[in-house]
Amino acid sequence: MSYGIRLEVWGSYACFTRPEMKVERVSYDVITPSAARAILEAIYWKPQIRWHVRRLHVLAPIQFTNIRRNEVASKASARTAATAMKNGSGNLGLYIEEDRQQRAALVLKDVRYGIEADFEVLDPRFEKGGPTMAPNEVAGKHLDMFRRRAAAGQYFHHPYLGCREFAADFALADEGFSVPSPLTGEKELGYMLHDIDFARDRTPRFFRATLHDGVLDVPPWATSRI
Repeated sequence: MSYGIRLEVWGSYACFTRPEMKVERVSYDVITPSAARAILEAIYWKPQIRWHVRRLHVLAPIQFTNIRRNEVASKASARTAATAMKNGSGNLGLYIEEDRQQRAALVLKDVRYGIEADFEVLDPRFEKGGPTMAPNEVAGKHLDMFRRRAAAGQYFHHPYLGCREFAADFALADEGFSVPSPLTGEKELGYMLHDIDFARDRTPRFFRATLHDGVLDVPPWATSRI
């Protein structure tokens, strides 16, 4: 049995980076399912459950803006880290002043989204109380904890909108969502990242995204393409 939630999130800026853009960051037009899942997990994550994003609502007009951001040109090497672990010492630092780059980014501004999602309990045997708890009791317990944390504004780490510097605010939306009139109609968004398939060596999976009256229906995971 799955239990659904509705969550409204908003922020001043967002960047859901298109993977085909190799140098400069360019955001998708709307939030991706993987970014929405990350927000839910930032509020409430347990290894016994798995979140599934079912529908995304765009609650503010889609607006882009250009900014310039400081980034580092390289990343920490896994091989260097492994060597340092083996030898007991090593230089693992990245020196920002020597490796800094300034890059342009096309990001979204003044965003607001509605997330409809549910979760499944992977194995109730690991729950406190063990096999004595019925599956619906286990799921209900997780639902209550998520709602309590979301209502109180609690989180494990601050939710963000694509990039960690773009912090997200959030609130429960039990009454549903209201889509603004400029977003009525149909808009093709092209292929969008669904999520990362960790069971297949972190392979990205995509789907054909279409916005209907400001609502993006997320297809089942099994129908997405590699």
